[in-house]
Amino acid sequence: MPRVALTVALNPVTKATLEHLVRAPSTPQGLALRSRIVLAAAAGQPDQQIAAALQIPAVTAGKWRRCFASKGLDGLQDAPRSGRPPKHGPEILQRVQMRVCQQPKYYSRWSVRTLAEDLGLPASTVHQMLVASDLQPHRIRTFPFSPDPDFEAKLLDIVGLCLNPQENALVLCVDEKTGIQALDRTQPLLPLGAKKPRSWTNEYVRHGTQTLLAALEIASGEVVAHVKQRRTSVNFLRFMNDVVAAFPQRELHAILDNLNIHKKEAAQRWLKRHPRAHFHYTPTHASWTNMAECFFSILGKRGLSQSVHTSKRQLKEFLLNYIAPNNENPKPFAWTKGPEKLRRIIEATTQYQAAHPRKPRKRRRKARTREETHTTKN
Repeated sequence: MPRVALTVALNPVTKATLEHLVRAPSTPQGLALRSRIVLAAAAGQPDQQIAAALQIPAVTAGKWRRCFASKGLDGLQDAPRSGRPPKHGPEILQRVQMRVCQQPKYYSRWSVRTLAEDLGLPASTVHQMLVASDLQPHRIRTFPFSPDPDFEAKLLDIVGLCLNPQENALVLCVDEKTGIQALDRTQPLLPLGAKKPRSWTNEYVRHGTQTLLAALEIASGEVVAHVKQRRTSVNFLRFMNDVVAAFPQRELHAILDNLNIHKKEAAQRWLKRHPRAHFHYTPTHASWTNMAECFFSILGKRGLSQSVHTSKRQLKEFLLNYIAPNNENPKPFAWTKGPEKLRRIIEATTQYQAAHPRKPRKRRRKARTREETHTTKN
């Protein structure tokens, strides 16, 4: 006795959904075919007629008619599949994970091929296991532990300035980028072309160095800059005079590193003459707390990495011309390290300082007094 085809009834919403699946170019072909089968079944066509019109077996038309009648639109989706069984068991995966975390004997680090050769496995298999385990032996990250005993207090002070400055206060990150070389090439550069990168000779000529002094305003991203021959206390204080003049009627909070020209007596006398200015020093070995370093990093990658300069004057003009468009449309830097990450940094630094206490500095022997010298000679 032949099987009686199930009756398919569609409400307006379901019918519109099926028609959209048929028309939409992004619909998978299998799902579009099943939608056509259901629409034809709802129109009263038997399975044989649907199969002939769509050029598919009649059993296929009957299968999707029954799936839709029992589960609705969900019945047209593919059932979960187990897939091909894994070729290597968990013991091989554990072996790869353990070996990649060990130091190789003849290399500084593992690569996929050297690890595969060491384990006697295909490189593709090792690569898949490393990706699945989120292990990246080719990468390395740097980190500094600060030996500063006041690390937590200084860090929280700087973070508070960046995230919640005082009313009518201006927060500036001040730093110097020294040793910027004016490098020229001994032969003309070859321009960028189709399938040919921009190229230059590996021989270069040095024309001297310049020092960039920059003050980055946290709120707006505007930069006040000087380009000098050297980094000296006189140049630094002249630069700070221009910074104070650039932001009148505002209380200035400058974030600085622990360089001697930032802390010596000349700087302290300058602070007394400018009561609106305040210096906040970063913890030792924690330059990442100064956002001026981020600006210098962007300058190095976008501006200096492939630049050519025939003189120090040309380099100076290049640096100032790079900063001028930035100030026309400045973009502020956002502090991304949240409370949880800062808490982990403080805890890790505290543990490091407890495990590695600072050794007291050896005192220099004082010069003997004139009386002692005279007595010794006699």
